[in-house]
Amino acid sequence: MTTATPTDWVLRLLKRTEALLEGHFLLSSGLHSDRYFQCARLLQHPRHAARVGRAIAALCRPLGAGLVVSPALGGVIIGHEVGRALGVRAIFTEREQGVMRLRRGFQIGEGEPVLVVEDVVTTGKSTLEAAAAVTAAGGRVVGLASIVDRSGGVAFPYPFRSLLRLQVATYPPDDCPLCRAGKLPAVKPGSRENPQCGPAHPGGK
Repeated sequence: MTTATPTDWVLRLLKRTEALLEGHFLLSSGLHSDRYFQCARLLQHPRHAARVGRAIAALCRPLGAGLVVSPALGGVIIGHEVGRALGVRAIFTEREQGVMRLRRGFQIGEGEPVLVVEDVVTTGKSTLEAAAAVTAAGGRVVGLASIVDRSGGVAFPYPFRSLLRLQVATYPPDDCPLCRAGKLPAVKPGSRENPQCGPAHPGGK
Protein backbone atom coordinates (compact mmCIF):
# COMPACT_ATOMS: atom_id res chain seq x y z
CA MET A 1 0.00 0.00 0.00
CA THR A 2 1.35 3.45 -0.96
CA THR A 3 0.19 6.55 0.85
CA ALA A 4 1.17 10.09 -0.17
CA THR A 5 0.03 13.34 1.36
CA PRO A 6 -0.33 16.50 -0.80
CA THR A 7 2.41 18.76 0.52
CA ASP A 8 2.96 21.60 -1.93
CA TRP A 9 5.51 23.18 0.39
CA VAL A 10 7.86 20.24 -0.27
CA LEU A 11 7.80 20.88 -4.03
CA ARG A 12 8.35 24.59 -3.45
CA LEU A 13 11.27 23.81 -1.18
CA LEU A 14 12.82 21.44 -3.73
CA LYS A 15 12.61 24.12 -6.40
CA ARG A 16 13.84 26.93 -4.13
CA THR A 17 16.94 24.95 -3.13
CA GLU A 18 17.53 23.81 -6.75
CA ALA A 19 17.11 20.19 -5.71
CA LEU A 20 14.80 19.56 -8.69
CA LEU A 21 16.79 19.70 -11.94
CA GLU A 22 15.58 19.66 -15.56
CA GLY A 23 17.55 18.35 -18.53
CA HIS A 24 18.55 14.88 -19.78
CA PHE A 25 19.58 12.55 -16.98
CA LEU A 26 20.68 8.97 -16.40
CA LEU A 27 19.05 7.66 -13.22
CA SER A 28 20.58 5.17 -10.78
CA SER A 29 18.12 2.63 -12.20
CA GLY A 30 19.70 2.98 -15.67
CA LEU A 31 16.62 4.73 -17.08
CA HIS A 32 16.66 8.19 -18.67
CA SER A 33 14.51 11.14 -17.54
CA ASP A 34 14.07 14.87 -18.11
CA ARG A 35 13.92 15.57 -14.36
CA TYR A 36 16.30 14.68 -11.57
CA PHE A 37 16.12 15.07 -7.81
CA GLN A 38 19.29 16.11 -6.03
CA CYS A 39 17.92 16.19 -2.49
CA ALA A 40 21.37 16.83 -1.01
CA ARG A 41 20.88 20.44 -2.14
CA LEU A 42 17.81 20.67 0.08
CA LEU A 43 19.27 18.67 2.94
CA GLN A 44 22.43 20.81 3.11
CA HIS A 45 20.24 23.33 4.96
CA PRO A 46 19.75 21.99 8.51
CA ARG A 47 16.48 23.84 9.08
CA HIS A 48 14.99 22.40 5.88
CA ALA A 49 16.27 18.90 6.69
CA ALA A 50 14.74 19.12 10.16
CA ARG A 51 11.39 20.31 8.80
CA VAL A 52 11.21 17.53 6.23
CA GLY A 53 12.31 14.97 8.82
CA ARG A 54 9.55 16.06 11.20
CA ALA A 55 6.97 15.81 8.42
CA ILE A 56 8.00 12.25 7.50
CA ALA A 57 8.06 11.28 11.17
CA ALA A 58 4.51 12.58 11.59
CA LEU A 59 3.34 10.38 8.70
CA CYS A 60 5.16 7.32 10.01
CA ARG A 61 4.70 7.57 13.77
CA PRO A 62 1.67 5.19 13.74
CA LEU A 63 3.92 2.46 12.30
CA GLY A 64 5.66 2.18 15.66
CA ALA A 65 9.28 2.11 14.51
CA GLY A 66 11.97 1.86 17.17
CA LEU A 67 14.83 2.35 14.72
CA VAL A 68 15.41 4.16 11.40
CA VAL A 69 17.65 2.58 8.75
CA SER A 70 18.65 4.34 5.54
CA PRO A 71 20.66 3.29 2.49
CA ALA A 72 23.84 5.33 2.05
CA LEU A 73 24.47 7.76 0.68
CA GLY A 74 21.28 9.60 -0.20
CA GLY A 75 19.22 8.47 2.77
CA VAL A 76 21.70 9.18 5.57
CA ILE A 77 20.80 12.80 6.38
CA ILE A 78 17.04 12.47 6.05
CA GLY A 79 17.11 9.18 7.98
CA HIS A 80 18.96 10.89 10.80
CA GLU A 81 16.39 13.72 10.89
CA VAL A 82 13.47 11.29 10.91
CA GLY A 83 15.14 9.38 13.74
CA ARG A 84 15.61 12.61 15.66
CA ALA A 85 11.95 13.54 15.22
CA LEU A 86 10.80 10.06 16.30
CA GLY A 87 13.24 9.98 19.21
CA VAL A 88 14.89 6.75 18.01
CA ARG A 89 18.30 5.65 16.72
CA ALA A 90 19.16 6.22 13.05
CA ILE A 91 21.74 4.04 11.29
CA PHE A 92 22.54 3.25 7.66
CA THR A 93 23.47 0.48 5.27
CA GLU A 94 26.32 0.56 2.75
CA ARG A 95 27.25 -1.44 -0.32
CA GLU A 96 30.03 -3.94 0.20
CA GLN A 97 31.01 -5.87 -2.93
CA GLY A 98 27.69 -4.85 -4.47
CA VAL A 99 25.57 -6.01 -1.52
CA MET A 100 23.78 -3.66 0.89
CA ARG A 101 24.95 -4.43 4.42
CA LEU A 102 25.13 -3.04 7.94
CA ARG A 103 28.69 -2.03 8.76
CA ARG A 104 30.53 0.13 11.34
CA GLY A 105 29.37 -2.07 14.20
CA PHE A 106 25.69 -1.16 13.78
CA GLN A 107 23.38 -3.64 15.48
CA ILE A 108 19.65 -4.36 15.18
CA GLY A 109 17.82 -6.17 17.96
CA GLU A 110 15.96 -9.37 17.18
CA GLY A 111 12.46 -8.36 16.07
CA GLU A 112 13.23 -4.63 16.46
CA PRO A 113 10.67 -2.59 14.46
CA VAL A 114 12.47 -0.65 11.72
CA LEU A 115 11.45 2.16 9.37
CA VAL A 116 13.54 2.34 6.18
CA VAL A 117 13.94 5.95 5.03
CA GLU A 118 15.23 7.17 1.64
CA ASP A 119 15.44 10.60 0.02
CA VAL A 120 13.89 9.64 -3.35
CA VAL A 121 12.29 6.34 -4.38
CA THR A 122 12.33 5.56 -8.11
CA THR A 123 12.36 1.78 -8.64
CA GLY A 124 12.70 1.10 -4.91
CA LYS A 125 15.77 -1.09 -5.48
CA SER A 126 18.10 0.44 -2.87
CA THR A 127 15.23 0.86 -0.40
CA LEU A 128 14.28 -2.80 -0.64
CA GLU A 129 17.95 -3.83 -0.45
CA ALA A 130 18.22 -1.88 2.80
CA ALA A 131 15.03 -3.60 4.02
CA ALA A 132 16.56 -6.98 3.17
CA ALA A 133 19.67 -6.06 5.18
CA VAL A 134 17.43 -5.19 8.12
CA THR A 135 15.65 -8.56 7.90
CA ALA A 136 18.96 -10.40 7.58
CA ALA A 137 20.14 -8.69 10.78
CA GLY A 138 17.05 -9.85 12.67
CA GLY A 139 15.00 -6.66 12.44
CA ARG A 140 11.35 -6.35 11.48
CA VAL A 141 10.57 -3.80 8.74
CA VAL A 142 7.37 -1.93 9.63
CA GLY A 143 7.42 0.53 6.72
CA LEU A 144 9.25 2.51 4.08
CA ALA A 145 9.34 6.28 3.70
CA SER A 146 10.82 8.96 1.45
CA ILE A 147 10.75 12.65 0.72
CA VAL A 148 9.79 12.05 -2.91
CA ASP A 149 7.99 9.08 -4.47
CA ARG A 150 8.64 8.99 -8.20
CA SER A 151 8.03 5.24 -8.49
CA GLY A 152 4.85 5.57 -10.53
CA GLY A 153 2.88 3.38 -8.15
CA VAL A 154 5.24 0.46 -7.55
CA ALA A 155 3.62 -2.03 -5.16
CA PHE A 156 5.91 -2.50 -2.15
CA PRO A 157 5.62 -5.35 0.35
CA TYR A 158 5.55 -2.85 3.25
CA PRO A 159 3.52 0.29 4.03
CA PHE A 160 5.07 3.19 2.11
CA ARG A 161 4.75 6.85 3.12
CA SER A 162 6.06 9.80 1.13
CA LEU A 163 5.74 13.56 1.43
CA LEU A 164 5.46 14.15 -2.30
CA ARG A 165 4.37 11.88 -5.14
CA LEU A 166 5.35 13.01 -8.63
CA GLN A 167 4.73 11.32 -11.95
CA VAL A 168 8.03 11.79 -13.77
CA ALA A 169 8.55 10.19 -17.17
CA THR A 170 11.39 7.68 -17.47
CA TYR A 171 12.66 5.90 -20.57
CA PRO A 172 14.80 2.85 -21.38
CA PRO A 173 18.16 4.00 -22.84
CA ASP A 174 17.38 2.35 -26.19
CA ASP A 175 13.96 4.02 -26.44
CA CYS A 176 14.58 7.51 -25.09
CA PRO A 177 12.89 10.41 -26.95
CA LEU A 178 15.45 12.81 -25.47
CA CYS A 179 18.23 10.81 -27.12
CA ARG A 180 16.32 10.61 -30.41
CA ALA A 181 15.77 14.36 -30.34
CA GLY A 182 19.51 14.88 -30.15
CA LYS A 183 19.44 16.38 -26.66
CA LEU A 184 22.73 16.57 -24.81
CA PRO A 185 24.02 13.16 -23.70
CA ALA A 186 22.37 11.89 -20.55
CA VAL A 187 24.30 12.92 -17.47
CA LYS A 188 24.18 11.29 -14.06
CA PRO A 189 24.58 13.75 -11.21
CA GLY A 190 24.58 10.80 -8.82
CA SER A 191 27.05 9.36 -6.36
CA ARG A 192 28.31 6.51 -8.55
CA GLU A 193 30.37 6.86 -11.71
CA ASN A 194 28.76 5.61 -14.92
CA PRO A 195 30.77 4.92 -18.09
CA GLN A 196 28.01 6.34 -20.31
CA CYS A 197 28.24 9.80 -18.88
CA GLY A 198 31.70 10.29 -17.38
CA PRO A 199 32.56 11.24 -13.80
CA ALA A 200 29.74 11.43 -11.32
CA HIS A 201 28.64 14.51 -9.43
CA PRO A 202 27.15 14.79 -5.92
CA GLY A 203 23.94 12.91 -5.05
CA GLY A 204 20.51 12.62 -6.69
CA LYS A 205 17.92 10.44 -8.45
